[in-house]
Amino acid sequence: MKKPLLALLLAPVLAWAAGGGVRLDRAPIDPNDLVSLQSGARTFVNYCMNCHGAQYMRYNRLTEIGLTEAQIRDNFIFTGDKVGDTMKVAMTAKDGKAWFGVPPPDLSVIGRSRGADWLYTYLRSFYRDSKTVTGWNNATFPRVAMPHVLWTLQGERSYEPAKGEWKQLTEGSLSPVQYDALTRDLVNFLVYVGEPVAGKRKSIGIIVLFVLGVLFIFAHALKKEYWKDLK
Repeated sequence: MKKPLLALLLAPVLAWAAGGGVRLDRAPIDPNDLVSLQSGARTFVNYCMNCHGAQYMRYNRLTEIGLTEAQIRDNFIFTGDKVGDTMKVAMTAKDGKAWFGVPPPDLSVIGRSRGADWLYTYLRSFYRDSKTVTGWNNATFPRVAMPHVLWTLQGERSYEPAKGEWKQLTEGSLSPVQYDALTRDLVNFLVYVGEPVAGKRKSIGIIVLFVLGVLFIFAHALKKEYWKDLK
């Protein structure tokens, strides 16, 4: 692991900003890190897809992050879906509203709507709260209806909003650094799902700008040649 990344992962989990809001931590994601994207995809299908789908994303697009169709079929599809199907869940909006008060949102574009930093901070700011229906609350999204589905990995924590103090109640199966790495990978994947062709789009954009730059040189030279006798 590179030192700059390790330093980010070892930074304080949250900082309580003036005015009572949570300052968002920078998400150390890398859209070119295929191992991170694969890890995030694995976490998504194992922990998120019980309630949240990604209906605009097809399983076979995971081949773009280095997975084979056989790997996708054996490790990422646990229902009767096919590799070419979209990543939907069986839960209906009606059931979701009955169980959680609001239907769990589809996460196809959550990375674009919320942003990587918000997601990264949100996934790391759950805490125990006996006053809520689920027994969980979130410092980034107060009174959120979603329980902490990753609590066995992170462990249970308490939080005092007035003081901005966190306390570890029980240990999770992952260390704080490992849990931060897992959430980083999950956020990396969610951002990828929001725009799978982002990398190609940026590469094409660079090429287009280079071509326009070359054309500008020729156009400028042509303009000088055309107007030189009219001065």
